[in-house]
Amino acid sequence: MTSPLNPAFAATEPPPVMEARRWITGKTFPSDRPLINVSQAAPVESPPLALRQAIAEAALNDPDAHLYGPVLGLPALRAEIAAQWSASYGGSIRPEQVAITQGCNQAFTAALATLAGPGDEVILPTPWYFNHKMWLDMASVTTVPLDTGASLIPDAAACAALITSRTRAIVLVSPNNPGGVEYPAEILSAFRDIARTHGLALIVDETYRDFDSRHSIEIGGRPHDLFADPAWGDTLIQLYSFSKAYRLTGHRVGAMVASEARLAEVEKFLDTVAICPASWARSRPCGGCATSGNGWQANATRSSPAAAPWPTASRN
Repeated sequence: MTSPLNPAFAATEPPPVMEARRWITGKTFPSDRPLINVSQAAPVESPPLALRQAIAEAALNDPDAHLYGPVLGLPALRAEIAAQWSASYGGSIRPEQVAITQGCNQAFTAALATLAGPGDEVILPTPWYFNHKMWLDMASVTTVPLDTGASLIPDAAACAALITSRTRAIVLVSPNNPGGVEYPAEILSAFRDIARTHGLALIVDETYRDFDSRHSIEIGGRPHDLFADPAWGDTLIQLYSFSKAYRLTGHRVGAMVASEARLAEVEKFLDTVAICPASWARSRPCGGCATSGNGWQANATRSSPAAAPWPTASRN
């Protein structure tokens, strides 16, 4: 390469999943000893038939599915997520506090782009999700590791000791990727309190929310009470992915729940990198993902053997 290269990119490790795939490029494996991929807790089966049919119907017959749309996503889908999240978490979430993104990774990068710049710090519990660390490195944001010990459960007091004048956010992933542990509700509340005390953002990535043993279509329940706090918007940013529960990894649909003021800044980022969510994510099928949670989602989570609740270096 002879043209200039951003030194922050040069210093960032390459994507490990792509690196692992390159290891097997050109190699063959006998049928009696097939290669078993345990590197990702991602569904490998197609989405449920009804969902695929709805996607096809939209592609064929919904003209809006092929046009630019609202940067923050389809209003009907944002409203449905707000309603369902409010019911699920026992809180109050408005449609204006929901954004649809091209996958949860984009939600994370958009949130961090509004929070931290070169020289700032973000606290990540170890082990961390590799793409989170990669984005911080590329943005010249310093990652501050928070050791979680043998339990893999982060300690709020230990986190508080790491906060400096340059700290901008704390990132938690629960159920955790790659550790698989479910953070107790009281742990999440303690982190919320610390973040609020220090004027920081608490980012909670719930990509695997639908596989949390405390929260499901069948048993109800919720993994935390963060949204029950009337002032949640001053601290909390929640991220979600449609990739796992609906087997939509290739369609790139995620969501962010945050204050309206935060999403006004996020809109700037999303408009420059994607303009709007993927076309089908703005059409009726994706609205059906939320409204058909007890159909498409239940089917997808029960019958997808690779969509396990213990992620291993997976993607969002």
